[in-house]
Amino acid sequence: MQRDGSQQLLDSEGGSSAVTASAEMASAVRYTSVARFVDLMDPDADVLLNTTRAAAVAAVASGDIQRIRSLDGHFAIAVRSDRIVRMARSLGRPMRYFLAKEADGPCLVVAERIDQIRRWLEQHGLQDQFHPSYTRMVPAHYLVELQLVGCPDPNPRYQRFFTPQSERLPADLDGIGRAYIGTLADEVARWLKTVEPREPIGVLFSGGIDSGSVLLVLYHVMLTSGISASRLKAFTLSVDDAGPDIEQAYEFVRAVGLDYLWEVIRVPVEEVRVEDAVRAIEDYKPLDVQAAAMTLALCRGIRHRYPQWKYLVDGDGGDENLKDYPIEDNPELTIRSVLNNRLLYQEGWGIDAIKHSLVYSGGQSRGHVRSYAPPRLLGFRSFSPYALPNVIDVAERIPFVELTEWDPQRLYALKGEIVRRGVEAITGMKMPVFPKRRFQHGAASHATAQRLFPREERAYRRLFEQLFA
Repeated sequence: MQRDGSQQLLDSEGGSSAVTASAEMASAVRYTSVARFVDLMDPDADVLLNTTRAAAVAAVASGDIQRIRSLDGHFAIAVRSDRIVRMARSLGRPMRYFLAKEADGPCLVVAERIDQIRRWLEQHGLQDQFHPSYTRMVPAHYLVELQLVGCPDPNPRYQRFFTPQSERLPADLDGIGRAYIGTLADEVARWLKTVEPREPIGVLFSGGIDSGSVLLVLYHVMLTSGISASRLKAFTLSVDDAGPDIEQAYEFVRAVGLDYLWEVIRVPVEEVRVEDAVRAIEDYKPLDVQAAAMTLALCRGIRHRYPQWKYLVDGDGGDENLKDYPIEDNPELTIRSVLNNRLLYQEGWGIDAIKHSLVYSGGQSRGHVRSYAPPRLLGFRSFSPYALPNVIDVAERIPFVELTEWDPQRLYALKGEIVRRGVEAITGMKMPVFPKRRFQHGAASHATAQRLFPREERAYRRLFEQLFA
C-alpha cells in the first residue's frame, strides 16, 4: 500500500492513515513485549532548576504525576520500567517516538527530532519502515505511557501532570503583575545558578514586551545576585540593515539606560532561508517557519561574531501566557473559545479533540521548536523562562473574563499593562511598551519579508515533503 508522500502527510494530520499503516505493519507478527528501547535524547539538554537528573528520571519512572509536576525547568525524559515506557516533557524541549518492528520484537526509538529517528533506522537496516507521519510527538504537560504487550500495539495512555487552575487571582493588575513577573524573576534566579561562572549571557531582543521584560528581569536578578552585568548582551537582528526592530530596540534600551548592553547583529538577506528553517524545525506551519528562519539568521550571526558563546535567553511563551494573538486572524477562534479553553495557546485543542494530530501536538507544545531548535543546532544552550510551568501557572490564574468582559481589544491591551506593572514592581524600572509585532515582521523591511516568505501554507508543506522524500 504505497502512496505519494503528500497524501500521507495530509492524512497524518488526522492520524487515521498513520494508525492504519502502523496496525498493518504490526499484523504480521505477534510480540509479547518491547524487545529494544532506544533512547536518543540528550540528557544534557535538560534545564532542571530544582533537582538532579537522576531524581527527575526517577519521578517519570514512578508514573506519579504529582512528582512529575514538581519538576521545575525544561525537560524531556523517557524511561523504561519493565514492559512500560513512560515519557514526559515540558514545553521547553521536544520529544518524539517511533515503533519499529524487528525479528526479536518491537523496537521503540525515542528522540528529539524526526531526522534522528530516520538516521537510526537507516543505520540498522530499518529504513523501509520509516515515514515522518509514523513518528509521534509527546504532548507537553502529559505523562505518556506505552504498555506494549501484544499486537496490534495499543494506544498510549495519557495522564495530565500540569493542571493550573484558571481565573483564581483577584482582578488587581498591580497584584497580578507582581505575581507574574515575580515568578519569572524567581525562575531566572534559579537558572542563573546553573550557568557556568563568567560565561556571557545573550538575550534575543527585539524591544517588544516579552524580550524586553526578560532583559530587564535578567539584568535585575544578576545585579541583586552580585553578578556583573558586563556578562549580559541584548542581540537585535537586522536583515540588510533594515527593519523596524532596530529603532524599537534602541528606544527601549535608551529609555531604561541599558544601551551599553545592546548589540545589533546585521545579516544579509541571503542568510534568511526558508528551506533551512523547515529543516531545523521539521514543520511547515508558516508563522513558525518564518520565526525560525529569523532566529536561525540571528543565531548564525551571533555564532560568527562570538564563536565560543554558549547561553541565550528568549521571550518565547509570553504571547501564549497572556493570550496575546489577534483572534481575527484565525477563523476557528472567538474570544469565548480563547478564554474558555484552558491552555489553548500552549496545547492547542487538546489530545482528546478530533483535530488533534499525533504527528504534532498542538499550540506552543508544537510551535516552541521554532525557538528551541535554531540555537540548539548552532551549539547554544537556550532558556525560555516564560515557557516554564511555574510561570504559566500564574498566567493561567489571571481572571481574564473579569478583566476583559469578553472584549478582544481589552484582552490585547492587558499584556502590556500586566507586564509593565510587574516589571516596575520587581525591578523598579519603567519598561517601555510598544505595539505587538512578530519577529519576522520586525527584523526586516516589509518588502524584504514579503519577498522572503511565501504566503500559502502549501509552499511550506512542499519543502517539508522534499526534506523526507
